[in-house]
Amino acid sequence: MTETGIPFRKTTRAVAAAFSTFLLLVGCEEQPQQPRVTAAQQCDDTLSSDAAHALETVLATKRFNDAPTGGLARAEDQLIEDYATRERRSLHRPMCRAGVSHRTDRVEIRFGLYHPDDLFGDIRVSGLHPYVMGREARSGPEKAYLFVLCASPRLEGSARSPARIMGTLTLDNSKLPDTVAVREANLTVLHSVTLAVVKRLGCENNAGLTEKPVFRPR
Repeated sequence: MTETGIPFRKTTRAVAAAFSTFLLLVGCEEQPQQPRVTAAQQCDDTLSSDAAHALETVLATKRFNDAPTGGLARAEDQLIEDYATRERRSLHRPMCRAGVSHRTDRVEIRFGLYHPDDLFGDIRVSGLHPYVMGREARSGPEKAYLFVLCASPRLEGSARSPARIMGTLTLDNSKLPDTVAVREANLTVLHSVTLAVVKRLGCENNAGLTEKPVFRPR
């Protein structure tokens, strides 16, 4: 017996239980997240294996700046709001950026609604090459565009008037040559992120995008 009349064995068990609880709470504390520096972790994990390899190719690196999350959900919310308010055109801050510390070249991807007049059609633009993908696609060493039409239950009225969604990839301070490999790499990255966006929106038939990009010059 202790001086207070509480059996010593019970006191020991109580202390041990309290200590075990303390260790459990410490173990359950949120651990610091590891830096998200691989190509596959960029753009909210929306890059396919081919797109991740393409991003490594255009930026000539396998290690990137720590990638923040939340861009995919933000792009989804913005497109839904834009369509609901009948925006004719919209373009928001980048959904994602991918770059390397102490370098000026980086990839930015944005989404918004486009007006039919924004389509290139038969207009030829230096440094941008047309592809048969989505509604329309263009790609070059510094920029890529992908236009799609989305009908989704989440976009009220889009069954009659599909949402016109434009994805834009910009490669800032690009020193890349205008080659087939470079423009297909840029479009591969943009296709992968756009596919993730239209899937998130629930677009019918994935807004006409296949699981993998098919490069057919227009």
